[in-house]
Amino acid sequence: MLDKMLTEARRITPWLREGSSVPQQQVIRDFGTSRTKSLKDITDRLPVRRRAGLPRWKRKRDAAPTLNYTRRGFRLKDGRLHLAGGIVVTVVWSRELPADPSSVRVYQDGLGHWYASFVVPAQVEPLPGTGLVLGVDWGVRETATTTSDAHDLPHAGHGRKAMAKLGRYQRMMARRSTAKDKAQSNGYRIAKRQAAKVHRKIARQRQDAARKWAKKVVRDHDAVAVEDFRPKFLARTSMARKAADAAIGATKAALIEMGRKHQRDIRLVHPAHTTMDCARCGARTKHALPLSERTYTCTACGGASPRDKNSAHVMLVRAGLNPAGVEGVRPPGPPVRKAA
Repeated sequence: MLDKMLTEARRITPWLREGSSVPQQQVIRDFGTSRTKSLKDITDRLPVRRRAGLPRWKRKRDAAPTLNYTRRGFRLKDGRLHLAGGIVVTVVWSRELPADPSSVRVYQDGLGHWYASFVVPAQVEPLPGTGLVLGVDWGVRETATTTSDAHDLPHAGHGRKAMAKLGRYQRMMARRSTAKDKAQSNGYRIAKRQAAKVHRKIARQRQDAARKWAKKVVRDHDAVAVEDFRPKFLARTSMARKAADAAIGATKAALIEMGRKHQRDIRLVHPAHTTMDCARCGARTKHALPLSERTYTCTACGGASPRDKNSAHVMLVRAGLNPAGVEGVRPPGPPVRKAA
């Protein structure tokens, strides 16, 4: 139905007819898919009596241009990208494509740079077995605490290191800002571009650190038990800034992706009561430990260990990678799921 409406709109609208129909059709299909999913998600979350509405869309001037081309809308020839409509783009390749792409997304970032993202079949690169397993517990003091001291990931603090430079450009933007109904000055746009450069550098530093750590973990271990931690709730706490700088979600995603690429067993453990269980005997404390208490002491067996290290060992036990534990008891916990 939407495709027929697009055909009729192209027939009566000259400026719409000048562009290629391939990205226009894909935009409509993406809109229809996202609308259906958004309505379903909203309906599932909200009470029955409340009316579900459409998601909020960005205004035209706030959204960066994005075009999706399927296989019949582009081709690669002599290192150049040929798009439907007679558009030829010279691409600066970051790396060679491992296989023929099935689609490409051409988009613009906040700095005005254009990128082409190709979709290719996932390449599997198996690694030799090591016979070792690892438990991972996420935190704010240290981004990842593991059962191996050599694989702990300290909090790098990339955002904190760039805070002074970023604050300077943000103050410049505040001073040079004009009313909403007026166009921003050239000085404002320059300051905004500089702030965007700092944000991009921080994001790339976090991504680089996460991927290097994830590659080291999957190279040295056959199976990894990872806390299935959802850091979204930390945005409403006093630790929001430090938690965002730790990039726990991006680091976990990099570990899952690296494990899938190298065929490692990544098991996601539910985080409930992981800081209250004893990794040795399986006993559970009656009350949750405050964040200021960094040493876990079991009242049942008398064992004492750093709080995060104990939680990392609990991940192993719950994932079944060390099912018996030291004392022959496995702490109870929610079911474990494997990373898809």
